[in-house]
Amino acid sequence: MLPYDDIEPGRRRILGKWLTWWAAMVLLVVVIGGITRLTESGLSITEWAPVSGVLPPLTEQAWQKAFLDYQQIPEYQELNRGMTLGQFKSIYFWEYTHRLWARLIGLAIAVPLVIFWIKGWLTKPLAILVLTGAQGALGWIMVTSGLTERTDVSQYRLAAHLGLALVVYVIAVWTAADLLWKKESRGPPRLTLRGLRKYSGILTTLIFVTAIAGAFVAGIDGGMAYNSFPLMGGRFVPAGYFTLDPWWKNVFENVAAVQFNHRWIGVLTFTSIVAVWLKGRRHGVIGTAGKWLNVLPVVALAQVGLGIATLVLAVPIIIAALHQTGAVILLTVSLLLHHGLTRIEHESNQTSARLSVLAS
Repeated sequence: MLPYDDIEPGRRRILGKWLTWWAAMVLLVVVIGGITRLTESGLSITEWAPVSGVLPPLTEQAWQKAFLDYQQIPEYQELNRGMTLGQFKSIYFWEYTHRLWARLIGLAIAVPLVIFWIKGWLTKPLAILVLTGAQGALGWIMVTSGLTERTDVSQYRLAAHLGLALVVYVIAVWTAADLLWKKESRGPPRLTLRGLRKYSGILTTLIFVTAIAGAFVAGIDGGMAYNSFPLMGGRFVPAGYFTLDPWWKNVFENVAAVQFNHRWIGVLTFTSIVAVWLKGRRHGVIGTAGKWLNVLPVVALAQVGLGIATLVLAVPIIIAALHQTGAVILLTVSLLLHHGLTRIEHESNQTSARLSVLAS
């Protein structure tokens, strides 16, 4: 039996559409989080108030208090001293929007999950809910890293925050795709399909790694240096690649190394996408998987263009935000390709098993 085949088709559609919309909400919060980082707004709210924080400051006195709290942290004292209340409100807007949308995501997963569980539609509803709650807590842990000694948040915690958000997103997209899947009877031979499925899984993992590498670039403002492509400071490997000791710190803390790694992991990812696309076309992948196979290189090409533009233009907010959005969309397309190939292989195995029984 394939996943969720024991759920009545009408219920599967309801659950699948709900998770599809919820995944879209997670995608949007990642985009808002990226803009929050790009506008350097993430430390504007210096307390974690899950309930009372639903409302922004509503009076002049409340705004003055929020601004005074912000003035106590290193970011204001070292970088933004002299900021006006109006300027503070503009950065507060993005962090508040990010947190408010995250709260709505929590409600949008928790309330339906409880309802569906009570109805008996789901038997194991807690995993994604726990991960969503952990994601909120990790967001606050990330913020605390920039409230006392640093003028920004830790790039390690930023990458972890993004990584967990993508994990939750991947679970939602995969489950929704399972619930909404319609059986397909045609596809390439089983052995060929197995090879494609393996490569698509590796590719999806590589796209995830590329996105996390990008988070490290963002976390240390790495896009503001070496604003040329493909060379960095006139060299393929920048002169400052190994300046930190121990050596492994360069991978996460050295601007030259972090940016170099993200660039060329991205190039490797794009090359791998082209290879998977060519292999899939050669072996005649059709149906749902074939659709995502053909979309994949188009999205990848746009993502590469946005990445290069973000770099050479020194990280303009709109283009950089589109680049981060493109990363999630590319991950989605690759994941849905992998899902389609996996489901077709399941169906192929089922058909082969039935034929074997009949032949015996």
